[in-house]
Amino acid sequence: MTAASFSTASFSTVPFGTGSLGEKPASARLRITRRGRLVLATLVISPVLALGAVAGINATSAIATSDGAGSSAAVVDFEYVTINAGESLWQVAERIAPASDPRDVVADIVSLNQLGSSSVEAGQRLAIPSAYSAR
Repeated sequence: MTAASFSTASFSTVPFGTGSLGEKPASARLRITRRGRLVLATLVISPVLALGAVAGINATSAIATSDGAGSSAAVVDFEYVTINAGESLWQVAERIAPASDPRDVVADIVSLNQLGSSSVEAGQRLAIPSAYSAR
């Protein structure tokens, strides 16, 4: 076997994938697949949509909190009653609305004050529903 000697001068530098040694290299061309175009479009459009949504929410909340006729917030003043020692919610219901069914009045007081049950303690201050406070 004979040893083959190679010199670097005999090889020319040709960019990978350009064909034979005598051809000019093709210009670099960017090829984007359909999936790539979709991803690129999503990356470009997403921030624009997010900014639009934030601006819309801010505009809507500014309209809702303004002091205009479109304001849906209502100011309601409640009368309050303080529970006396030994007094139950049933007795309060009979006192504030003697003509009404005490079960309905108790249920309305519990709902308005967001109580877990109808048990109350002395000194507790409860809001009275406006339907019963005018009586």
